[in-house]
Amino acid sequence: MEVSTIGFDRFKPLADDACESRIVAAKKALGERAVILGHHYQRADVYKHADLTGDSLRLSKLASQTDAEYIVFCGVHFMAEVADVLSKPHQKAILPDLSAGCSMADMANLAKVERAWREIGEVLDPDEKITPVTYINSAADLKAFCGEHGGIVCTSTNAREILQWSLNRREKVLFFPDQHLGRWTGYLMDIPLAEMLVWDPDEPMGGLTPQQIKMARILLWKGHCSVHQMFQAQHVLRWRQQNPTGQVISHPECNFEVCKLSDYVGSTDFIIKTIQQSAPGSRWLVGTELNLVNRLAEEMKPQGKVVQFMAPTVCMCSTMARIDPQHLAWSLENLVAGKVVNQIKVPQREAELARIALDRMLAVS
Repeated sequence: MEVSTIGFDRFKPLADDACESRIVAAKKALGERAVILGHHYQRADVYKHADLTGDSLRLSKLASQTDAEYIVFCGVHFMAEVADVLSKPHQKAILPDLSAGCSMADMANLAKVERAWREIGEVLDPDEKITPVTYINSAADLKAFCGEHGGIVCTSTNAREILQWSLNRREKVLFFPDQHLGRWTGYLMDIPLAEMLVWDPDEPMGGLTPQQIKMARILLWKGHCSVHQMFQAQHVLRWRQQNPTGQVISHPECNFEVCKLSDYVGSTDFIIKTIQQSAPGSRWLVGTELNLVNRLAEEMKPQGKVVQFMAPTVCMCSTMARIDPQHLAWSLENLVAGKVVNQIKVPQREAELARIALDRMLAVS
């Protein structure tokens, strides 16, 4: 007999503290049948309920190593897709709120990438000359595109290794969806900025001439993270004037000028570990998402470390924040009642091709 779904309308008006007790009770009832994943950027009132925390790829890999039937991903849509692709056949990936997307991932959709591939094909043979590389922050169908065309996936941690592998195979790279990660990584590999050109998907031929396409080593998709684009060089320069002995650490999704002015540039895990391992009493300006910075600031207080958010205005991942206590309680109580809501299921062929690109990345890095 079909089990009826518990409607979200019953949870929407609940206060956060009421949700907390219901989340705790549902987790207890589900036991090891469910594992809750909390991304670094998740809001505190949801993050505290996570069984596993970290970045998107690490969480998906860890979840796939459990025997949990349900993987409840408190992150965004592409993360739950990766969890589904990497999970065991019996596991189900769940996103508590389907509106939790990623603006960066949305900047490169399959139709635009396929059109770019065709347009490049008017100048050269892309399947011979170009390795498509997609950042993990992208939809599953783009990972599948890379799998089908000899391409690969990268993370902010392994981007340099992946780009080196890609350029060893073919002479050029099409890198999407984040131009800033691609540019910074190429810069670290001593690729001149003049050989890293932006492909604008809203312009014919990406806004480039045939000669520019032939000359470029890396074609950078015109995409960015809405959070990290808020950080500007002036924020770093102003802070250094006030804190001459302080240190600046930024995520490579920040723009090139911010990365160049930083003492350290790296992934969320790199940022966390670098500050954790720094000397007591040190001062840090951090260019990444607000929830993570606030969490680090509290953690470092007992050691006398000062951790400050880079932008003068509040800037958090607003789409991830849509995973709130109400949606988490709702999804968990439905599982307790025997009903799976908001399952993220990547179509089989798409998942197979995406897995090829992901497996290439895991083999390289």
